[in-house]
Amino acid sequence: MSNVYVLDHPLIQHKTAILRDKETTNKEFRELVEEITMLMCYEALRDLPLEDVEVETPLTTTTCQMLSGRKLAVVPIL
Repeated sequence: MSNVYVLDHPLIQHKTAILRDKETTNKEFRELVEEITMLMCYEALRDLPLEDVEVETPLTTTTCQMLSGRKLAVVPIL
């Protein structure tokens, strides 16, 4: 079970509880699934590699960090 991650963030737990409530409307359910997906993605992508890049701002040039490597897509399956 080394590939299983338990996301026990309080916001995910809170929104999951509302999601499970029988009084939750279809509209609320869809909105909650979207919100939970965003929170899960945030946690799942925490360790993506970054690289330094030069960015020209309105005042000067600065070094910032951006995602390195290939572009990726996240597909939630709940």
